[in-house]
Amino acid sequence: MKPFLSKDFLLSNPTAAALYHEHAAGMPIIDYHCHLDPQQIYEDVRFENITQVWLGGDHYKWRIMRSNGVPEYYITGDAPDREKFQKFAEALPRAIGNPMYHWCHLELKNFFGYEGTLSGDTAEEVWNLCNEKLADPSFSARGLIKMSNVAMIGTTDDPCSDLKWHKLIAEEGRMETRVCPSFRPDPAVNIHKAGFAAYIEKLSAASGIKIEHACDVARALSQRIDYFDAVGCRASDHGLDYIMYQEASEAEIEAAFQKGMAGQIVTGREAEGYQTYILSHCAREYARHGWAMQLHFSCVRNTNTNMFRLLGADTGFDGIAVTDSSANLHRFMDSLNTEGQLPKTIIYSLNPADDQWIDTLLGCHQSDEIPGKIQHGSAWWFNDNKVGMINQMTSLGNLGILGNFIGMLTDSRSFLSYARHEYFRRILCDLIGTWVENGEYPADMKFLGSLVEDICTNNAKRYFNL
Repeated sequence: MKPFLSKDFLLSNPTAAALYHEHAAGMPIIDYHCHLDPQQIYEDVRFENITQVWLGGDHYKWRIMRSNGVPEYYITGDAPDREKFQKFAEALPRAIGNPMYHWCHLELKNFFGYEGTLSGDTAEEVWNLCNEKLADPSFSARGLIKMSNVAMIGTTDDPCSDLKWHKLIAEEGRMETRVCPSFRPDPAVNIHKAGFAAYIEKLSAASGIKIEHACDVARALSQRIDYFDAVGCRASDHGLDYIMYQEASEAEIEAAFQKGMAGQIVTGREAEGYQTYILSHCAREYARHGWAMQLHFSCVRNTNTNMFRLLGADTGFDGIAVTDSSANLHRFMDSLNTEGQLPKTIIYSLNPADDQWIDTLLGCHQSDEIPGKIQHGSAWWFNDNKVGMINQMTSLGNLGILGNFIGMLTDSRSFLSYARHEYFRRILCDLIGTWVENGEYPADMKFLGSLVEDICTNNAKRYFNL
């Protein structure tokens, strides 16, 4: 029986172990998509206790607690931090098979040196150990980033942001890690959702462009894209229910926009015509600037009405949606490619059933601009577990080129989540190592080592022009 979380955790053969320890483990992290707060990075925030840095804002952990019957008072409520930590510690041992169990223990081991296992019985021991460490100034936000060997952080930012904190970080010049904004224009795209008109007014003020027509929205977004680019942006990000592609005339797009601004009901077809127009315009701008366009889709959000009213969005009540985005994504990308304005694109579906059609789509739109111009993004959200990662990389290997993959990201709000990169790297090395051990690929360790290093770091470094 193997011990839990040993040196060769998740590494089932000698080739896998060599690839991980000699090549993957020491590579810098390019965390090109996350939800860290740039203000916290600039201010180099300190955390009073493990609950603040570990449970605050982490809806993955909240779901574990809810599934164990923990009252909301101990999750997002006003319970003391020590009691919240206790409730999580009691729930975690029951999460066998959940990647959260592995992530948590990797974080406790890597950051705090804890070699045991967290449970209700050990909660006091872990609480005291972690809080003692957090009292050390080196355990600040920047300190945790440095410990993790992070070369680049891509935050997620509203187009109306003045990017004050990114500018201050750059002007200060003290961080070795590059902190880049990412452009997330969802509120300007979602004409059919509440708050659209209010957001357009906000966009007008931020851009200095009076928005009266749909074409003004496009102009305002172009202005903000130029602004973001000047502050070091390398990528956009779109969170879509599904991929739409609906050709519409200027008159139809304008009519839909006016209905949206007036608070009237916009039909599905009307919304899709406007959305296609705005997404296509943004994509052309991304191509002009050399950015990557990230498309996240097949998520059903805020499914618990009572909890949405109580807590708002992004609190752990989302799920996998079953949508058919294949034909529309082909059409969307082909329309841009026909114009010669298809940007680098990273595709993420929350539905793992979409893996294979995504991987066939990649080969239809690649170019000599850069190897792997069109990417199948890493196993996202509910799929960033061992099985999900293996399936995503196996599909990419079967139908595309795994060696050009730009690898893992945290998609997290926690400064401790960089342990997820270790989790991914171990799984990657074991997958490749197993193929080699099975005689399915030559045991050329020099080449295999460079391949692993590329997937861990170098491919993303090239892809995002770092």
